[in-house]
Amino acid sequence: MRPWVEKLNKVSLLVQALVVCIGYYLIETISRHSFREAWEYMTTRPLVFLYNAGLIFTTTLIVYLVRRRVFVRTLLAIFWMTLGIINGVLLAQRVTPFTGPDLHLITDAFKIAKKYLPIPGLILAGIAFVLVILGLVWLFWKGPKFQGPLKYKYNIPLVLAGVLLFMGSTKLALEKRVLSNYFGNIAFAYEDYGYPYCLATTIFNTGISCPQDYSQEEIDRIKSTESELGETQEDSRPNIIFLQLESFFDPTEVNFLEFSEDPIPTFRKLMKEYSSGYFRVPSVGAGTANTEFETITGMSLRYFGPGEYPYKSILKETTCESAPYVLKELGYTTHAIHNNEANFYGRRTVFPNLGFDTFTSEEYMPREDEKNPLGWVEDQVLTDHILDCLESSEGPDYVYTISVQGHGAYPDEPLLEDPEIEVTGAKTDAENNKWEYYANEIHEMDKFVAQLVKALEDYDEDVVLVMYGDHLPTMGLEVEDLKNRYLFQTEYVMWDNMGLKKKDENVASYQMAAVTMDRLGIHEGNIFRYHQARRNTRNYQVDLETLQYDILYGEEYVYGGKSPYERTSMRMGIHDTEFREVRKDVSVEGSYYIIGNYFTPSSEVQINGDWVDTNYLDTNTLLITGQNLTDYDRISVVQRSNSSTRRALTKTNNRLYYAVKSENKGILSFDSEE
Repeated sequence: MRPWVEKLNKVSLLVQALVVCIGYYLIETISRHSFREAWEYMTTRPLVFLYNAGLIFTTTLIVYLVRRRVFVRTLLAIFWMTLGIINGVLLAQRVTPFTGPDLHLITDAFKIAKKYLPIPGLILAGIAFVLVILGLVWLFWKGPKFQGPLKYKYNIPLVLAGVLLFMGSTKLALEKRVLSNYFGNIAFAYEDYGYPYCLATTIFNTGISCPQDYSQEEIDRIKSTESELGETQEDSRPNIIFLQLESFFDPTEVNFLEFSEDPIPTFRKLMKEYSSGYFRVPSVGAGTANTEFETITGMSLRYFGPGEYPYKSILKETTCESAPYVLKELGYTTHAIHNNEANFYGRRTVFPNLGFDTFTSEEYMPREDEKNPLGWVEDQVLTDHILDCLESSEGPDYVYTISVQGHGAYPDEPLLEDPEIEVTGAKTDAENNKWEYYANEIHEMDKFVAQLVKALEDYDEDVVLVMYGDHLPTMGLEVEDLKNRYLFQTEYVMWDNMGLKKKDENVASYQMAAVTMDRLGIHEGNIFRYHQARRNTRNYQVDLETLQYDILYGEEYVYGGKSPYERTSMRMGIHDTEFREVRKDVSVEGSYYIIGNYFTPSSEVQINGDWVDTNYLDTNTLLITGQNLTDYDRISVVQRSNSSTRRALTKTNNRLYYAVKSENKGILSFDSEE
C-alpha cells in the first residue's frame, strides 16, 4: 500500500465528510440554479445545511463494510448528484420540486421526457447514461480495493452509531424547530429545509399515523359527541356549487401595492351582501389539489405527511367519504368541472374514488382554445358547463368547479398591451409587471363571477354558490406584506338565491362543506357531522385526526368494519359526442368532413386504430386531410388528452364505424358495431 493512501485511510472519515459537504453544496446549486443562492442557504441556515450533509454522509458509511470503497463511493456520488440534476431540471419547468409521489410516475418518465429535455438533450443524456454504466462496470472489476483488514467488530458498530446519531439529530432538529414536518408550500420548504431532507420526508413520511388511543371504543366515543345534531331537513335539496378560483385573493390586502381601480369589484360587493370571511387553506403559492381535497372530503392535510398530495397517494388506491358520496345518498347527481387537462393531478383517476358521476375537463369544452396570454383556458368558458350540469338531471346537483385562469408563473416583462388595471408599489419593475399581469387576470376572473351569478339569478331552481381562492399566488409574499398577517388565507363568499341569512365567519377549507350543509339543514356523513357538532370544542383536532385515520387507514370502525363507498363509473363530459357521417370534400382531394355533435378541439379521428391529423371546425364538424378512405375502413372519433402523453380519454359512444361509400353525394354513411 502506498504511504499517501495509508495516510488517507486513517483520516478517511474526515475526508469523506468534507467531500460530502462539497457535493451537497453542488446539489443545492443545481436545485436552486444559482451558486449565490446555494451560498446564502449554506451561510444563513448552517444547521440545516449540516443536517442535510449529515444525511448524505450517513448513507456513505456503508463503504466501511466493503473492500470496493472507491466503487461504492462513486456509485453513491452518482446517485445523489443524479437526484440533484433531476430536481434542477424539473424546477426549470415547474414550481413543484421532485418529491416522493413523483416516484410513482417513473413508468411515465420516458413518455414525458421531451417536455423537460429537447431531443439533443435526450441524446446526450442517453450517451452519458451508457458511459456511466460502462465506467461503473470497469471500476467494479478493475478499480482499487481496500487492502487492510475490514475489522467488522469495529466497523459495524461505527456504522450503527452513525445511523443512531443521525436519527437523534433528526429528533432534536424537529424539537428545536430547525426542521419542520409540516410543509405549507412544498417549494418553499425545499428552499428552507434542504433537498435531501424534504425528498426523504416526502418518500417515507406519508399517510396518517395510528393514534395512540385508536380503538372501536374511541371511535364510538367520538360519534357519540355528535348526538345533539338534528336530522336532515327533508325539504332542503338546493343545487350546491363550489367554485375554486385559481390563486384568487384580494390583492389590496398587500400593503405595498397600489391599483388604478379595484381588481375584484364583483367579489367585494358579494362579500358585503352575502355570508363571507377569510378562508384558511393548507398551502401557499401552490397545492391546488390539496385545498380541493380538504374542501371535498372535510379532512385536514395537517395529519398527512409533509408535502403529501392524497391525490397522488391514498386516493389512487381507495375510495374516501366525501361531499359527493354523502349528497348522492340524498338524491344528488355529482359533477366535477375543470378547465385544464383531465389527467392533471391524476383527477381522472381520483374523482371516481371521491364519488363524482361526471367530470368535464378542458378536453370536453368546445371553447378550450380561448386562453389567456400564458396559455391557461379562460374561466368564462366555465359558465355554460356549470349550467349544463344543472340541466343534466331532474334532481338536485352538486357541482365542484376548479378554475385555472389565475395560474402562474407570472411574467416579469410587460405582457399585456393595454392592461385595464395598472399596478405600482413593488420594489422593482419586474415585480410590478408580475402583479399587474396577476391583477388583470383575476379582474377577468371577477367578470366571470359576475357572469355566473347573473346566470344563476335567472335560474328557476334553488342554488347555493360557494366561491373562494385556493391559495395565495406565487409572489414570494411574507407575513409582514399582508394586512391580515397570515399567508394561509384567501377569501370566500357564499352566494344564494334562496334568501339565506348573512353570517360572516372565518372558515378553514376542510370545514367549508360542513358549514354549507349545516346552513342548508343537511346533517349527513361522519366527517361533516363531526365538524358541525364539534367545531371549536375541546379536543376537536385530536378527535378529527383519529376519525380521519379510521376512515382512510384504520379498521373502518365508523362504518361497522367496511366502507359503504364504491368507486363510481364516472363518465367524461356531460353530453354524448355523436358521430353521424363522413362527407367527402369534393374540392380537395383526400379531405373529408366528419359530421356529428358535441365535438371539441380535443376531438381526433382514428382510422383503423391509427391517429390522423384532425382539424376542429365547430362543434358539429371535424376535417381530416390526406386520406383515401375505402370500404370497411374502421373510423372513430376520440376525445384525446391534452397532456404531453396524449392519452385517449373516451371514444365516441364507445363505438367503431365502418365506412360504406355512397356513389352520388360524396357521403359516407355508417353501420355501427358495439
